[in-house]
Amino acid sequence: MSLDFSPEELFRYSRNLMLPEVGEAGQQRWRAARVAVVGAGGIGSAALYYLAAAGVGQISIIDSDGVEASNLQRQILHNIHDLGRRKVESAWETLTALNPHCRLQLHDTRLDAANIRDILIENDLVLDASDNFETRLLVADYCWRDQKTLVSAAVGGFQGLLLVLEPGPGNPCYRCLLPQPPLPAPEEGILGAVAGVLGCLQALEALKLLLGRKSPLTRQLLSYDGLQGRFRQVQRVKQPDCPLCGPGK
Repeated sequence: MSLDFSPEELFRYSRNLMLPEVGEAGQQRWRAARVAVVGAGGIGSAALYYLAAAGVGQISIIDSDGVEASNLQRQILHNIHDLGRRKVESAWETLTALNPHCRLQLHDTRLDAANIRDILIENDLVLDASDNFETRLLVADYCWRDQKTLVSAAVGGFQGLLLVLEPGPGNPCYRCLLPQPPLPAPEEGILGAVAGVLGCLQALEALKLLLGRKSPLTRQLLSYDGLQGRFRQVQRVKQPDCPLCGPGK
């Protein structure tokens, strides 16, 4: 074994190291990685937990909200003692207790056109776990233009969606699927466990991508129906008239 890892780290990550797809080389790739997670809510909570547990070296957490009692049904990074605290601070405390080897960068702000580049530019991979289409489109547009791979997840009710946006020839962007934000809809409920499923899947895709593996979700949409216990994959295609990735863009 390499001396790059301490004995405590070797023991901590021993089940990762046993995997032939990971091994020490893969664990080193995770430790060297810089990943940004947009949103420390329901999806982000699960994704952040498993990225930190796996040993991702640097994680940027972007969220502008405080912890409320209604969050606790699904946002498992936070607990009753965190009510009123900033979510990024609560997330820092929880994840540091889980794995102090992770370097956490906190951004207690809402992403916008003026700050998104400064916040995301140094990251190797971005996970969008936000809860509104305005932010999703903003992040997706930026990542595509800056050639950053994005893993995007969304939930509502018992349903969840997951896709990977990897800039490259023939790959569709987010606007190929959703050119404009949909009309505002009434606020809907979310089953916490469904958000957890999508956050875990999002972390899994991110970890595989960081190992250098390709994801079929770069051209597919993964749909999850928690009520029926079903996954469905839908083909995504590049739109020739897409305003973001069409000809001449």
